[in-house]
Amino acid sequence: FKGGDTCEYLLSSGRFLGEKVWQPHSCMMHKYKNSEAKNCLIDKHIVFIGDSRIRQLFYSFIKLINPQVKEEGIKHGNIPFEDKSASIKVDFLWYPEVNGSMRQRIKSWTEGSVAKPHIIVVGAATWSIKIHNGSNEALAQYKINITSIAPLLEKLAISSDVYWVLQDPVYEDMLSESRKMITNEKIDAYNEAAVRILNSSSRNSKAKVKVFSVSKLIAQETIMKSADGLHLPESSRDTSAMILMNVYCNKIMKPIDGSCCQPQPPLTLIQKIAFCFFTLSIIGYLIISLIHRNNYRKNKSCTDLESGEEKKPAVSTPNVSTLEMLLHCFCKLGLIMTYFYLCDRANLFMKENKFYTHSSFFIPIIYILVLGVFYTENTKETKVLNREQTDEWKGWMQLVILIYHISGASTFLPVYMHIRVLVAAYLFQTGYGHFSYFWIKGDFGVYRVCQVLFRLNFLVVVLCIVMDRPYQFYYFVPLVTVWFMIIYATLALWPQIVQKKANGNCLWHFGLLLKLICLLTCIYFLSYSQGAFEKIFSFWPLSKCFELNGNVYEWWFRWKLDRYVVFHGMLFAFIYLALQKRQMISEGKGDPLFSNRVSNVLLFISIVSFLMYSIWASSCKNKTECNELHPSVSVVQILAFILIRNIPGYVRSVYSSFFAWFGKISLELFICQYHIWLAADTKGILVLIPGYPMFNVLVSTFIFVCVAHEISQITNDLAQIVVPKDNSTLLKRLLCIAGFFSGLHFFSAMQDQSRH
Repeated sequence: FKGGDTCEYLLSSGRFLGEKVWQPHSCMMHKYKNSEAKNCLIDKHIVFIGDSRIRQLFYSFIKLINPQVKEEGIKHGNIPFEDKSASIKVDFLWYPEVNGSMRQRIKSWTEGSVAKPHIIVVGAATWSIKIHNGSNEALAQYKINITSIAPLLEKLAISSDVYWVLQDPVYEDMLSESRKMITNEKIDAYNEAAVRILNSSSRNSKAKVKVFSVSKLIAQETIMKSADGLHLPESSRDTSAMILMNVYCNKIMKPIDGSCCQPQPPLTLIQKIAFCFFTLSIIGYLIISLIHRNNYRKNKSCTDLESGEEKKPAVSTPNVSTLEMLLHCFCKLGLIMTYFYLCDRANLFMKENKFYTHSSFFIPIIYILVLGVFYTENTKETKVLNREQTDEWKGWMQLVILIYHISGASTFLPVYMHIRVLVAAYLFQTGYGHFSYFWIKGDFGVYRVCQVLFRLNFLVVVLCIVMDRPYQFYYFVPLVTVWFMIIYATLALWPQIVQKKANGNCLWHFGLLLKLICLLTCIYFLSYSQGAFEKIFSFWPLSKCFELNGNVYEWWFRWKLDRYVVFHGMLFAFIYLALQKRQMISEGKGDPLFSNRVSNVLLFISIVSFLMYSIWASSCKNKTECNELHPSVSVVQILAFILIRNIPGYVRSVYSSFFAWFGKISLELFICQYHIWLAADTKGILVLIPGYPMFNVLVSTFIFVCVAHEISQITNDLAQIVVPKDNSTLLKRLLCIAGFFSGLHFFSAMQDQSRH
């Protein structure tokens, strides 16, 4: 750990991921759009001073503001650029040598009331080498001239951002005869002189000229593609321009995926309160543990001096009290949340951009599939979608989604479309599981609802507080929470139709189907009425939960993307349970689900449907168009998978304990990945061990899985305490929870007011 100045890393070090993606050492670089660049540079004056290579950088920079700009300016003269809409002024000043003329121009900005540029980018040397035929006298004069300019640049650096661009290497074999004297040896000598002289008088001062040396590293990789051996290819100078934009704009725009040059965000009021709470919990747990330890020592068995026999303690060690269990849970949670904060909010660990390659996605997929098959065991029961099977399904889907996220595979559309089916399958299980429970058990009590809501939302609420993120940011949890409440409302509202009642009269089945049709109608209406949807979720307090960046559009998009699949899950559960009740399916160990002929036909149709969907998803060309079709067709592959997995008796009778283990903590894995496996709110990758990518992934994955498992245990323990079965106690706890959220809203309002 060399400190938190990621700007220095951005300006001086990095490597290429593939051919075109530049990865700065230790931090993430944001790719600025034209609108973002304009917002950052509004009312700013930027000046580029130097030779033809600085002119190239100037053009790449202004193309970030206006991509329509053409390189038609005077080659050996000044070139102005102005964007009147944002009042941005960018000038290129032709000074190919570091001499008296350049010094005079720089000096004019340090004197009197002349307006100083906000950003100054300077660099020159190749002309001096060329004109003086690479003589040592020219180098000596360069040192004298840069020594006279350095104090002026340092003076300007007090109020402006000043960058000295080191000279890029050349490709000597391609240089024309008139440039043969420009050698890499000479360039290195000029660069060494510039670095040694600049900032020599202000080493302990904050007003420093920033040395832009990273372009040298970029050029070393790309100069072979140069047209003349001297000037860089367009992609390389575009990278340098983007680095310049990141250095200046990241601290202003604060992009999530631009961690370079961003200061550590200050602790909010709510974060400070959370820190105090967890600290008190740790102290409280330690005090209680010490008291219990002392009591245990006092009650420990001792030897009777008269008989020489061992005495038993008069009082047995008491069971762990509710308070101690509560403090123990919060103690562990506090330590875990400290790790979360250090990983993704403090500038302690490094972060890097994702870079997708087919091998980085498919090789881990093959590896975990082999592991999963290796851990095959017999199921306890052989019903369709039994508990072991659904845990297995959740587990392998979650592992595939994790690999998808860390490899950056969302850029490859066929993979994206298949992952969308996996997310839909989670929601399908939500519809299937909750419908089956309410239909069979008929339990619509408050206890059941509170248990489910607590288990789904506990971790996310804690992360919203500790990581200072809105609830909607963890979009999947709001999604399953809302769908659970919709399923509950559909079945709990009058008339309550459950299996026991329907068995007495078949007409109740039609009543339930009518309820499901009404639900489908409401879903269809809301999906095509964005205005009505946004009005519903814009009312307080729903707006506090579902707004992201000041509106609920993101929530509408996420809900709309898988709008029918929960309904499909409910309908499948209804049909399956009806067939099961009438003994129309065979679920014995080793038996096919239907008769041999029907099973074979359904299996063939399922395999064909599964493959047809994959072919369609792989042929997708436009993400928007495919997303429009996805809600209606995703159920095809989900149902095909269920039938393939359950029709053959042997396949239904076994499961992978490896995948099932991960399935039991799938929700925690999905949420925890945001901050302690990925980084910058999933935009990048957390780097605990720099320089060793594979070893880093192994270590961070091990910690990540352990933390997710521990949080799952903590959630289960706290659920028993916070949501008791006794109704009167539960009511008191609900009032306490309401008070907690009221206090949270109050402090949140105070926070917002102080920010404004």
